[in-house]
Amino acid sequence: MIQEWKREPYSISTERARLDIDIIHGFLSRAYWSVGVPREIVSKALDHSLNFGLFQGEEQVGLARVVTDYATFAYVADVFVLEAYRGLGLSKWLMQCMVSHPELQHLRLWTLRTRDAHDCIASLGLPLHLPQSARWSSFSLMSTNRQHRRPASKFAADKLIIRIG
Repeated sequence: MIQEWKREPYSISTERARLDIDIIHGFLSRAYWSVGVPREIVSKALDHSLNFGLFQGEEQVGLARVVTDYATFAYVADVFVLEAYRGLGLSKWLMQCMVSHPELQHLRLWTLRTRDAHDCIASLGLPLHLPQSARWSSFSLMSTNRQHRRPASKFAADKLIIRIG
């Protein structure tokens, strides 16, 4: 199911056909976590992920990618906003849309490997735990009590725990 969010002049869409592989590959091939990644690998990764494309009009200006089984976990990957569009709150909005996606509401575990996105996650206003050696981040969007699982409110999350190490 394709989802779309709008905040003029920007939109976020999960429609795969809207993604601009040239923009995405151009950014990722220079990003610290994927330097030199081949275009074919980027395309294959997008084909097997739930993608959140960030657009200004029809121009792609950012992306967040979720690898998930839609039942228990999500791995957040390749989150970026092009430099010219940073400082506008777009990465925070991108993350809010991602965690509010209807098909991701009952996941027990979200993970994110990062060295520089902790502030973006924390800006969602959710409690988080960050050990000193920050590399792997995990956050829970559900109650830790399996008997009382419920979709979380506001951003589909009532708590965010990031465990790293």
